Amino acid sequence: MPAIVIIGAQWGDEGKGKATDLLGSRIDYVVKFNGGNNAGHTVVIGDEKYALHLLPSGILTEGVTPIISNGVVIDVEVLFEELDALIARGVDVSKLLISANAHIITNYHRTLDKVTERFLGKRQIGTTGRGIGPAYADKINRVGIRVQDLFDENILRQKVEGALDQKNHLLVKVYNRRAIEVEEIVTELLSYADRLRPMVADTGLLLNQALDKGEVVLFEGGQATMLDVDHGTYPFVTSSNSTSGGAATGSGVAPNRLERIIGIVKAYTTRVGAGPFPTELHDESGEFLRSNGFEFGTTTGRPRRCGWYDAPIARYTARVNGVTDFVLTKLDVLTGLKTIPVCVAYDVDGVRFDEMPVSQSDFHHAVPIYEEFPGWDEDITGARTFDDLPQNAQDYVLAIEKMSGARMSAIGVGPGRDEIIVRHDLVD
Repeated sequence: MPAIVIIGAQWGDEGKGKATDLLGSRIDYVVKFNGGNNAGHTVVIGDEKYALHLLPSGILTEGVTPIISNGVVIDVEVLFEELDALIARGVDVSKLLISANAHIITNYHRTLDKVTERFLGKRQIGTTGRGIGPAYADKINRVGIRVQDLFDENILRQKVEGALDQKNHLLVKVYNRRAIEVEEIVTELLSYADRLRPMVADTGLLLNQALDKGEVVLFEGGQATMLDVDHGTYPFVTSSNSTSGGAATGSGVAPNRLERIIGIVKAYTTRVGAGPFPTELHDESGEFLRSNGFEFGTTTGRPRRCGWYDAPIARYTARVNGVTDFVLTKLDVLTGLKTIPVCVAYDVDGVRFDEMPVSQSDFHHAVPIYEEFPGWDEDITGARTFDDLPQNAQDYVLAIEKMSGARMSAIGVGPGRDEIIVRHDLVD
């Protein structure tokens, strides 16, 4: 049975939680392999809506073991708050496992994130201010705090002292903030240890053993390809690898075990935060997509920037990730439009680019070249087969499939967990 990776194929918020939920009872493990609580999944089950930020969406599926692996940075307070909220709603969270090697977001990471962003002024990245970037920076600089450190007070204290020795100079002398006391951080982190300890495991070993036994493991990426620190629209990106390659480094499972790569794309495009966005709309069409698609951030509540489908980006993400299947979400949001433009290429100072420009400057100045498709007025939320869709909707899907570099294996036609059309099985 396969190891499956689900990744966002645009700038995030594509509906990865819905795709995970679609696979449901056929999966044994769901693994969050990157990011932190700076991204959210919204999963709708019946009349219940669940907004998840740090937890893998598989925690809502009975029988699935959810795992937060080594590539994630964890705000433990947020983790406990999210678990308690689910417990209060009757969700069993007892199977959650966390890698001992995952890094911890501390109070000084959150503080640095906020003051640094304000200090940038007009050059702000658009972070969520939750400390994710500074935590990853400490990881790379080898002064990070890992989950396992919370169980050894001496090591924890030494690491916090080392981290704050430099950071307090920065906070006091550059940002005019108070110094953070070592004891304050150590006391807070130690207070988490007893509750956290039963959840901690050698998750890399566990996942490899599961694959050896033929169990199905789903790797669920946070954020999306265009926010990947290496392959996204740098510097307007997240601080981790949110592409399929990150599933291997972020979990301890070798890349040759990843057999199915599923890219999630909206039938249009959205983005949160700063950075280039060629198809962005600043008119009534953009407001139509935002309003009909409820395009507000799960984590931040910020209105999302909205634009038309961008085929060159889809082709780029298919190539970077090795996408075998796309899941197209929110096709229903386009219902009611007379025509639907699709970006098929870019114009940069009179030069046509059929693929995404490698130069950040060129991409920033890219003007979309559109091909228009006729829309439809019929309600498609009840469609369960491809033939149930209006002809114009079918034609739209087939057209963007041809442009995007991989087959459209499933199509979301509404927010509910059963409001989806499956054209090709995502497991077999």
